[in-house]
Amino acid sequence: MGTAPHLSIHDVMPETLPAVRGLIRQCHEAGWPPPVLLVVPGRDWTPAALRQLHDWQSAGHEIAGHGWVHRIDHYGGIGHRLHAALISRQVAEHLCLDAEGILALMRRCYAWLTVQGLHGPRLYVPPAWALGRVPLSRLNEQPFPYVETLRGIVEVSTGRWQSRALLGYEAGNPFQARALGISNAINRARARRGAGLRIGLHPHDPELALADDLQQDLARFCPNAPAPAKARLTRACSAASTRSSHEAAYAGSADPPWAHHGPHPRLQTPREPSGRRSRDRA
Repeated sequence: MGTAPHLSIHDVMPETLPAVRGLIRQCHEAGWPPPVLLVVPGRDWTPAALRQLHDWQSAGHEIAGHGWVHRIDHYGGIGHRLHAALISRQVAEHLCLDAEGILALMRRCYAWLTVQGLHGPRLYVPPAWALGRVPLSRLNEQPFPYVETLRGIVEVSTGRWQSRALLGYEAGNPFQARALGISNAINRARARRGAGLRIGLHPHDPELALADDLQQDLARFCPNAPAPAKARLTRACSAASTRSSHEAAYAGSADPPWAHHGPHPRLQTPREPSGRRSRDRA
């Protein structure tokens, strides 16, 4: 597997398509290859919105699964409430489910992507990278060959993990901006030392406090920029960063190796991801 940075755009839904288009344009203008698109199947997908997904896949974007509806209707206990307050807000739907429900959700996500003709989905990323209470040994009961969490990406068939530095910019308040600033600074240093890099973007990042950091990192780490141009961009970014007091950080995703493998041979019949929902103990 190569060591090029891995770039992905999360939360691809009908209502976020205009913002996703803008992010794709921003990445293209910075010289990046097409980012991986993390699609949320259980939203109100119109024929026009589905055509957009097909157009993006035809243009070279990998399509990955990302939960089912990307929201919760109850908490799965005190731990889930704490996770929501600090990290995930109302999107970590895996944390509401038991193992059977999580696996059913993942199968349903895969089936939807394939039924829509979005060929070869290989990567699954749970909302907020929160896999929930499913043993890793049971991931072979769902069809995605690779699953990504905050820890990294696991190859389901072998159980091998890959970890890379992660940069993210979804800072909705000053606390998150400070936390992401620290995390991103640490992970930039790791990337420069050869740890590899993942950059996880969210549709509204260009409107949030870390928008300048996002643009600077796209310039700094672009794998396609010629060396002299990259040096000039990096110097310009460094100069601009002295004018910014917010430093951000958001732990995100790993560079997945799925591009080097064919489609997963196993598609199990999906079921409604109801499972036995955990009772709200909070």
